[in-house]
Amino acid sequence: MLLKFTKMHGAGNDFVMLDGVRQRIQLTPEQLRLLADRHFGVGCDQILLVETAQHPDADFRYRIFNADGGEVEQCGNGARCFVRFVHDQELTHKREIVVETQSGLIAPRLEEDGRVTVNMGAPVFEAARIPFNTGSDAIIQPLEVAGETVQITALSMGNPHAVQVVADVEHAPVTTQGALIEHHPHFPNRVNAGYMQVVDRGHIRLRVYERGAGETLSCGTGACAAVVAGIRRGLLDERVHVATRGGVLDIAWAGDGAPVLMTGPAIAVFEGEINI
Repeated sequence: MLLKFTKMHGAGNDFVMLDGVRQRIQLTPEQLRLLADRHFGVGCDQILLVETAQHPDADFRYRIFNADGGEVEQCGNGARCFVRFVHDQELTHKREIVVETQSGLIAPRLEEDGRVTVNMGAPVFEAARIPFNTGSDAIIQPLEVAGETVQITALSMGNPHAVQVVADVEHAPVTTQGALIEHHPHFPNRVNAGYMQVVDRGHIRLRVYERGAGETLSCGTGACAAVVAGIRRGLLDERVHVATRGGVLDIAWAGDGAPVLMTGPAIAVFEGEINI
């Protein structure tokens, strides 16, 4: 099968974009892993599939596959690339669209400066809905990891996150401890492990170990989760610059019940075809 694709990135978090509106695409987990392979395929953190909407209020359906071939609920950096992709491909001329995901509807908007703002919806703290098997909705909770107790804030941004506050993000155990947290038995659907360094009330530095992908240069939902966790813990104001290894994201959250707004870049790198 000859497959047309576009390679994109959002602050270094990179994607293979597939148009499932104008071509029929049904890929196996093995084929998805091949596409994501950086030696034998195109190479990416996630594969994003644009499909015709099933929800009556949506313009498109958005499906997300991690590099390991598994389908997940949400991807914030990918949502920004999504709106840039459908606009560049002339699948729509709207600057703001409604997109159907596994976790609900989101509304990305293409800004005049070329960046994209996404209404990511309200965060979820109820443990049962994350899901997080502790029976507690406390904002700060202990988690036993390899004989060590770490303090996390668990929440969902359409996908599950466990956020830690660290003194120096460059020396945080992201690549070693992150995989253990991802597969922790308290998170039945696995979890994204975030490591946040608070610079001041309007700035943080962040690294995220993403489930199914490992550490990425940036994680949009991880940035949202970190800022929300920091606000709930009294460490941050409602507008925060998030510095990741791949670039800067701007996150805003007005508090309980309000949606999280994420603004950042969405860059097309190249287009191509690959035989799968």
